[in-house]
Amino acid sequence: MTLPRIRPRSWMAAAKAAQRRHRVDGAGGPRSSVPPNRRASLYVHWPYCQKRCSYCNFNKYIPHGVEEAAVRSCLVTEAQTLLRLSGVQRVESVFFGGGTPSLASPHTVAAVLEAVAQATHLPADAEVTLEANPTSSPGSKLAAFGAAGVNRLSIGLQSLDDAELRLLGRTHSASDALQTLAEARRLFPGRVSVDLMLGLPAQQVGPWLDQLQELLRLCDDHVSLYQLSLERGTALFAQVQQGALPAPDPELAAEMYQEGRAALREAGFRQYEVSNFARNGALSTHNWKYWQCGQYVGVGPGAHGRFLPQEAGGHTREARIQTLEPDNWMKEVKLFGHGTRKRVPLGQLELLEEVLAMGLRTDVGITHQHWQQFEPELTLWDVIGTSKEVKELLEQGLLLLDQRGLRCSWEGLAVLDSLLVTLLPQLQEAWQQRTPSSVPGG
Repeated sequence: MTLPRIRPRSWMAAAKAAQRRHRVDGAGGPRSSVPPNRRASLYVHWPYCQKRCSYCNFNKYIPHGVEEAAVRSCLVTEAQTLLRLSGVQRVESVFFGGGTPSLASPHTVAAVLEAVAQATHLPADAEVTLEANPTSSPGSKLAAFGAAGVNRLSIGLQSLDDAELRLLGRTHSASDALQTLAEARRLFPGRVSVDLMLGLPAQQVGPWLDQLQELLRLCDDHVSLYQLSLERGTALFAQVQQGALPAPDPELAAEMYQEGRAALREAGFRQYEVSNFARNGALSTHNWKYWQCGQYVGVGPGAHGRFLPQEAGGHTREARIQTLEPDNWMKEVKLFGHGTRKRVPLGQLELLEEVLAMGLRTDVGITHQHWQQFEPELTLWDVIGTSKEVKELLEQGLLLLDQRGLRCSWEGLAVLDSLLVTLLPQLQEAWQQRTPSSVPGG
């Protein structure tokens, strides 16, 4: 496959020059002068795939042909429009997801990055991640993505067993996966993440752990473990419902997860989030911002966003969803500059629920200082209160509350969903018990 040569983009050179200018002040460069509500991450959704995997219910489409120049133009337009509406002054990371964004041309990636750099400040060292499937990622194309500005890859291996890959409807083999991984590590050393699924029908703990150990001998410094979720409307769901496949065993899946995280810890990986493990500081800064409830702007069909609109002096963060179907989305972008289908203002309690649920997914949890950025009057101590149920979680060592803040223990991270069943109602009760004078508008 021969690809046209892509020169390093002007935004990278300009950003590096700006970084050098700001370095002399010793204050960490331009980021220190940008308030939090003017900083955001950017998610770009490429909705197309070669085929639909048997377990997938994401917003993706299998086209007969893609007019990529038209899609590229709309991605650029929507990115510029939403960045203007959000008032964002600094984009701290960019993530190209899908779908299968590695099917797109590197020129599309370069065009979006250049548009972002023109609309706001995009630092030269900002993390720019691309999701890649092995069959759509020959070495030459990966190199072209690097020239376009990508500096981190997330590879959807899912399994190193060919029978499991066929069950999942993947288009690559285990050999393809390992070849792509080796090429990615050569081109992006220290910045390659791999996904591995667990809890498949008829999957057993021992063989799955063998896959993980093989991967650890070959992978880079970031691994994500994802349990299969049977989603209604998928081919795999139908096969299980019809009895053609056995239902996944939740107890076996739990055992795989526990054994897997133990193996990763032994190999020097930090479990910095429920499903994500990194060593040598190779965590995904883009995803970390999600878990810290930072702002993010979603671009492309079906993309989600969370940001505070600034164009009309807005004071409330909004949850946004872009139009799902690509052709309709493009029509709306051409007419209005963006294809936002749904805008939902987030109330203060809803925002705090997100801060609690997302923050506890990480090993750091929620520091008191972080919580106060969102809620200066109701403290974490107030939230926990004197609840007997929460006190039991603390006594069992599943939850920790101290001068640092609130977080799960190693054991607690594995059962976070059950902890939130107790914690979220406790937050709601503490919120309702506030005195009227302390409630905005009360």
